[in-house]
Amino acid sequence: MSNRIGRFIVGVCVAAGLAALGCDNGGAPAADASAAGGKPKLAYITNGVAPFWTIAEKGVIDGAKEYDAEVSVVMPSDVNDQMHRVEDLLIRGVDGIAISPIDAENQVPLLNKAAAKTKLITQDSDAPKSERIVYIGIDNYVAGRMAGQLVKEAIPAGGKVAILVGRLEGDNARKRRQGVLDELLDRPDSSAGSDPLNQEIKGAKYTIVATLTDQIDAAKAKSNAEDMMSAHPDLVGLIGLNAYHTPALLEAVKQAGKMSSIKVVGFDEQDATLRAIQDGEVVGTVVQNPYMYGKESVRVLAALVRGDNSVVPQDKFISLPARQIRKS
Repeated sequence: MSNRIGRFIVGVCVAAGLAALGCDNGGAPAADASAAGGKPKLAYITNGVAPFWTIAEKGVIDGAKEYDAEVSVVMPSDVNDQMHRVEDLLIRGVDGIAISPIDAENQVPLLNKAAAKTKLITQDSDAPKSERIVYIGIDNYVAGRMAGQLVKEAIPAGGKVAILVGRLEGDNARKRRQGVLDELLDRPDSSAGSDPLNQEIKGAKYTIVATLTDQIDAAKAKSNAEDMMSAHPDLVGLIGLNAYHTPALLEAVKQAGKMSSIKVVGFDEQDATLRAIQDGEVVGTVVQNPYMYGKESVRVLAALVRGDNSVVPQDKFISLPARQIRKS
């Protein structure tokens, strides 16, 4: 994508529903409009394009109406695109940004630059080393342990399992993986650490043969699952940490004719995942609340822009707890 096209897209609300809210017209800085009593001009930046974010976008739309704000939703294609979008928003002028950082560690300088110019919060995935004001979302380490509990239910006898994840640069993915590992290995909290990727990790009952990334590509996730089943004929479990994983992994297992020997445990709530739980093909999934990620981000940013700092708790974490979904 050229820089010229990227700059143009930033000024366009990504859904027709947001058009009614209005986009930044590139005129006077947004802070001037807010100081004059106008609506806060906010931006909600996702970490990609997915059904998960479509749900969050609905929360943004409803939040914009309820909290009297103008919000554009920006769905970048990758980390470089996300960084360009942030830069363009800062040039255009916005009162607040809610972002799900793709690469929290390496984006800290940019995030701090944004924090110096506007109200910056993180949602879905945190950047704890940045100067963001608050993080809205789940405790991803706890959610990972919840996924590990579902693995124990699905595969009580233990055995070899593989973990599949889109990217591990994000704070959310790293902590989810660590939570799964600690739960399966019956370890205490090691959320601050990170087990190595490229080696087998053995516990008393479970062996994690690999953690494979796919860069948010469902076809690659399926291919990774096929590779794991081929490399480990005695594999008993596949654990997917992103929304698209469960359908992709189930397809791979079904095509391999191994539904009776390999269990799939997933994350988030795509329709295909929920149907698989209803049909007994999957024990359960751990879900977030993307609708509230969107709505809460607007509520908090609008309040901050209007000078209400009471919306930020002392620990700078607004928890929207994860839930385990089973057939019942």
